[in-house]
Order: sequence, then structure tokens, then C-alpha cells
Amino acid sequence: MACFLAPATEAVATTIIQKMIGREKAEKLRLRWLNTMLWGGVILLTIEHIWHGELVPWPPFLTAMSNPEDAAIMVHEILTNGILMAAIVTLTWIVMVLLSSTLIQKKTVKEKTTA
Repeated sequence: MACFLAPATEAVATTIIQKMIGREKAEKLRLRWLNTMLWGGVILLTIEHIWHGELVPWPPFLTAMSNPEDAAIMVHEILTNGILMAAIVTLTWIVMVLLSSTLIQKKTVKEKTTA
């Protein structure tokens, strides 16, 4: 229903952080990777929700908001599925950053020993 709102919130926050800390520091932290993963997922989930009629271009936009019982289910979905998706994307990004850092360090050490 609205599980994409949790990763969307994280994507907005990380985009703001990326802009605030500057390009050089953001590149060092690989925030662009995280933002690309989050925004890509949000876009795909938004399309999927539109396709299934859960997201519409008129108020209240989320069809679950028109019924109080559905709204409670929607909030539960955001707090479970949405946060879980955002956490998995973030953990994947952390692993990617750690692996790339390790590979870069090994490459640097190898180049120094062969030179």
C-alpha cells in the first residue's frame, strides 16, 4: 500500500545530507550509491503501486487513506515492510562500501609493492 514511503523518507534524508556535506566527502562515503539504490527502489515501487491502483493522482492519493481500517493496515505495512526494505538497502550499501574499500586498499598495496 505505502511501503515505499519509508525508503523514500530515507532517500530524501540522505540526499539532503549529501548536499550538505559536499561533493568530496559524499564521494568518499559513497552516498551517491545509497541514494541511487534508494531512489531506484522508490521509483519502481511507486510505479508498482500506481499499476495496482493503490496510488492515485487525486486526494487522498493513497487509496488506503479513504478507509480508517485500511489506514491502520497501511501504517503497519510502512512500519514493517517499508522499514525492512530501507534497512536491507542500507545494509547492502554498507557491504558494498566495505568491499570496495578493501579492494581499493589491496590494489594500492599491490601497486606499491610492485613499483
